[in-house]
Amino acid sequence: MNTLPLPAMALEAAQSAEAARRQISRCEAAFAELGERLRQRPPRFVVTCARGSSDHAASYGKYLIETTLGRAVASVGPSVASVYNTRGLELRECLFIAVSQSGRSPDLLRLTEAARAGGALVLGFVNNEDSPLFSLCDLGLPLCAGPEQSVAATKSYILSGLAFLQLVAHWSGESVLRDAVSVLPRALEAARELDWWPALKRLTEARNLFVLGRGMGLGAALEMALKFKETCRLHAEAFSTAEVIHGPLALVGPGFPVLALGQEDSSAEGTRSVVRRMVELGADVLSVLEVPGAEPLPVVSGVPSVIAPLCQAQSFYMSVHRLAVARGLDPDVPAHLRKVTETV
Repeated sequence: MNTLPLPAMALEAAQSAEAARRQISRCEAAFAELGERLRQRPPRFVVTCARGSSDHAASYGKYLIETTLGRAVASVGPSVASVYNTRGLELRECLFIAVSQSGRSPDLLRLTEAARAGGALVLGFVNNEDSPLFSLCDLGLPLCAGPEQSVAATKSYILSGLAFLQLVAHWSGESVLRDAVSVLPRALEAARELDWWPALKRLTEARNLFVLGRGMGLGAALEMALKFKETCRLHAEAFSTAEVIHGPLALVGPGFPVLALGQEDSSAEGTRSVVRRMVELGADVLSVLEVPGAEPLPVVSGVPSVIAPLCQAQSFYMSVHRLAVARGLDPDVPAHLRKVTETV
């Protein structure tokens, strides 16, 4: 049993379930009102604006919106406004969603200003309610993650995903999504207790890694790959299971490490097929979906597939810090990084 004090990264990640309850309690009425507004006047399309972990949560939101509501979602690079000074960005009848933990990055602020000038309805999912980004939004909704001191974001990623889930649940009016919102805090508590370390410790000497996901799970794959890089100095690349066979598969051979995510929806069989191919090539595969020859990762059973990626991120967060320590690193002090990255 690990008896060492938990780093701030893990302590903060462990707070996700209670923070989720806060967000649901505080923001449910605002999401309900927004959902009614969007049903009455649906936007032509949706634009997201985010960096890093927030952008990975926006990827999760993209699949939620597109598969549930049939509205196209595009991520617009903030440099369009901050570096290239694009004027007259045409966003009338668009829903623009800015996602940020700090709400202070200059490039996000510039693009949000451009979105307002372009006629978009601007929605913000922001943890810092005193930030300039929060005040720029037509409607700012707090993540309610609470203070996050570790450089590596954890609970703010999960809470950003929950914000998208609440948005789509109330916008669509689908009871199955409302139910998923209500069970998420308990599911996160269960995921927090699952131990991924026996599997992850196989990566102690690894130099490269693929992290795979698809659909709702692609954002979680992107997020885990980032955490491997920033906390463990492990070169990890995230791919859709559809994209990895278009070239990157050439890198896979005996002993090549692969972390495969997935959820029991219409993407599951395709993911299993790719994982089977990786196993056949001799890869060392860790998988949340049961596939012969792959090392199984424990998952919370019986939860709606739409929240499975958030639960998998929760379990991962509770163990990846141990991999960092095993590699001689402090997960709370990643090399060359700081908590707030104010990109221009």
